[in-house]
Amino acid sequence: MVNIGETMIAEIIINRTAKKLNRTFDYHIPKELEDIIIIGSKVLVPFGKGKKLEEGFVVGIKEKSEYEVKDIAKLEDNLTEKQISLARWMAKKYFCNVSDCIKLMLTPGTRNKDKEKRIQDKTINCIFLKKDIEEIEFDIQTEKIKSEKQKKVLSFVRDNEGVTIPEIEMFTDCSRAIVNTLIKNGYLEIIENKIERNPLIDKKIEKTMHLQLTNEQEEAYKKVEKAISDNEYKSFLLYGVTGSRKDRNLYSTNTKGFK
Repeated sequence: MVNIGETMIAEIIINRTAKKLNRTFDYHIPKELEDIIIIGSKVLVPFGKGKKLEEGFVVGIKEKSEYEVKDIAKLEDNLTEKQISLARWMAKKYFCNVSDCIKLMLTPGTRNKDKEKRIQDKTINCIFLKKDIEEIEFDIQTEKIKSEKQKKVLSFVRDNEGVTIPEIEMFTDCSRAIVNTLIKNGYLEIIENKIERNPLIDKKIEKTMHLQLTNEQEEAYKKVEKAISDNEYKSFLLYGVTGSRKDRNLYSTNTKGFK
């Protein structure tokens, strides 16, 4: 522990669901992290009597603390200050923990506290030709390679280098033993390829600015906007069939906006 003087203090929300932990805890920002820890940083900190580090999120930074505090142990990654601000608004609006709302800002596949269980890049074994095609064709012509199944596998790998053994088995109807024999004889080789696993790679993410509203959406928006501008309290019922992506079916306006 350190006594705080002229140092930087981070206000941190611990990533737990317990209601009694739905508040900030002060932690000292080590000198080496002062320039890189920002509001929105995900950090690891000692917490309570346990030896295991807990995950937390920086929601504020200040110069002093009235408490004797511990050091932040490690920086993981960052959210934006706007995301933290939105999470705090959501927590107040929907009466839930700030940490639960912050987790909604995290990329899918990175929310698990246990880093080993998060979506990570993986390595797969891929099959490539080890000898030149001309040399392989010569060995086939001179019947050094007699097996029709070996010829079939070599032909498939020639046209599809980088395939896996299960794919070779599936498309050639040849066993793993055939592939292993060709590897042993120096015709094929196994090379490890790193596969980047991006949870958002197949998701189409549209920009949220300058989207064109439909005529019905525009009409509904203008009515709600006018009521807010005129400081009138009104209720609006949005009709839509199941699955039409209505976030909420009833909106009210008052002088402060949606309620």
